[in-house]
Parts: sequence; C-alpha cells; structure tokens
Amino acid sequence: MMQASKKYRLYYILLLLTLCFAFLLNLSLGSVAIPFKEVVSTLLGGETSKTTWQYIIMNYRLPKALVACIAGGGLSIAGLLMQTLFRNPLAGPFVLGLTSGASLGVAILIMGAGFIGGFTGSLLLDTWSITAASALGSFLVVLVVLSATFKIKDTMAILIIGLMFGTFTGAIVSILAYFSNAEQLQQFVFWSYGSLGNVSWTGIGILSLCFVMGMAISIFSGKSLNALLLGENYAKSLGVGIKKTTLLIILATSILAGGITAFVGPIAFVGLAVPHLSRQLFTTANHFVLIPATLLTGSILLLLCDSIAQLPFTEYTLPINAVTSLFGAPVVIWLLIRKRKLVF
Repeated sequence: MMQASKKYRLYYILLLLTLCFAFLLNLSLGSVAIPFKEVVSTLLGGETSKTTWQYIIMNYRLPKALVACIAGGGLSIAGLLMQTLFRNPLAGPFVLGLTSGASLGVAILIMGAGFIGGFTGSLLLDTWSITAASALGSFLVVLVVLSATFKIKDTMAILIIGLMFGTFTGAIVSILAYFSNAEQLQQFVFWSYGSLGNVSWTGIGILSLCFVMGMAISIFSGKSLNALLLGENYAKSLGVGIKKTTLLIILATSILAGGITAFVGPIAFVGLAVPHLSRQLFTTANHFVLIPATLLTGSILLLLCDSIAQLPFTEYTLPINAVTSLFGAPVVIWLLIRKRKLVF
C-alpha cells in the first residue's frame, strides 16, 4: 500500500510538471512565436522585449490556455463519472444528450435569427446570446433526465433516455438545417467545431464557478463512486443511497459538461478517452486517486491539442474538435494494444 502511494505521488508530480510545460508551450506557440523566457517574465509581472508579446499573451493566449485547462479537466471528470455510473467504458460526458440539447438551442438561435433579420437578428448572434442558448438547451435536457431519475430506478434506462433525447434533438436540428441558408449553416458548423479562444475574462469566471461546483460534488461522491463499481446491490449494503448518488452524479456531469459546452462548444473525445488513459497510468479504480489524475491528464491533453491546432508559425487554426480526435484516438489505441487489457 505504501509502495503504491509513493508511485501515485511520483505520477502526480510528473503530471504537474507536464501540465506546467504544456501551459507554457501553449502560451509560446502560435502565429507569433514567443520565447519561453519572455512568457515566464510576463506571467511573473515583468516586461518583455516587445510590448506586442505581452499584449498577445495577456489578452489572447492566457485566457485561451486557462479555458483549455478548465475544459479539458472538466470534460474528463464528467466522462469518468458517466463511465462509473453506467459501468460502461464507452460512456462519455455527453451520453445524457447535453450536447444535443446545446446544439438545438444554438441551432434555433442562429437559424431563427435569420428569419428576424436586420439589426435585431445580428444582436441575437453575439457571443453571449449563443452561450445562453447553448446553456438553456443543455439545461432543458438536464431537467428531462433528472425528472426521469426520480421515476426510474434502472440506470441503464436513464442512459437510453439520454441517447434517445439526443437522437430526437438531432432530428430537429437536421430539419432546421434543411430550411436554412448557407451563411446560417456555416455559422452553426463553426460553432460545432468548438473554440477555446472566444471566452472573455467574465466568461472564464462563470466557467470556473461551474467547474468548482462540479468538482466539489464529484469529490463528495468519491466513496459512493467506488462502491458503485462493485454493483448496486453491494453499494446498497454499504449504505449508499443509489437514487441520491445517481442524482448527484448526473448533476455534477450536467454542471461540468453543460457549462463547458455553453462557452466553448462541443469538444469530442476528451471526456471519453482521458479516464481510460488515467486508469492505464495509475492502474486503480479508486476515485480518490483517479479524480485528480483525470483532471490533470485532461488539462494536459487539451492544452497540447490546442497547441497543435494553432499550427505554429502559420496564420491558420484547425478546429479543436478535429485535433482532439485526430491525434488523441491513435494514442488510446496504442495504449490499449500495448497493455492488451482495458482497465476498468
């Protein structure tokens, strides 16, 4: 036990150091390359050789890097919660239909604004309006899922309800898209790509609050999560309230995944894959170990993906959604082949 504890401590230190490196790398790379030394000097309150560097770091890259840390860690924790609740390695943070609800809200706003037109229509399509529409769509899905939680005891039935609701909202989005013009479709598609760079400092504050709330519920539910891995009957024998625990887990997932999607759009792969990466590294099912490990790993992964998406030294930027899947999926496949077993 002591040996395992020392090993985990070493892994945490390595993850923290990797996170610091990934954070500085993200601030350094972009269309304008900024030396590490200048990045560190700016973060410590010093001056840089060029004033433009300081402006770029503080106004563009630092907010984006912080959002990457919050989004990567939050989605990864949400994925871990869903995989444990449903005891399904393919479950992710969006199996409850949160992304579909957010997409429906944004689709109605963007394609509805086209019918209004003029100055009023353009006002509806600012960043805060899109964020609010996404949050409202996710919230409505959460209400449906939570109401089902009170009436249905079987967690798999809740999963199916979430998937069916996602299919239903996806159909409505398809119908709206069919009757929309090219400009509206383009704007909706760009939102669906996900973006870490459109969040203001005020937005980061709200996003951080959602993150802290979701993490607090997750840590509070750690003991119950460990018990659920051994089955509901065993969890009940330990005095775990299944309905209460299910409600808390769904609430935490909704706050984390719903809040992040509202501000940065849907980001694929991270919530599904990172919990598996953490289990491969730490080889444990203890959530008091996995939660911080998953948080750090998710932040690192999204920071690195965002650094790649910037296409350093060029003016182009790839969709973050494409990069997370394009570079992340082969890593997970390689790890699973090397380990020859899925730790769950």
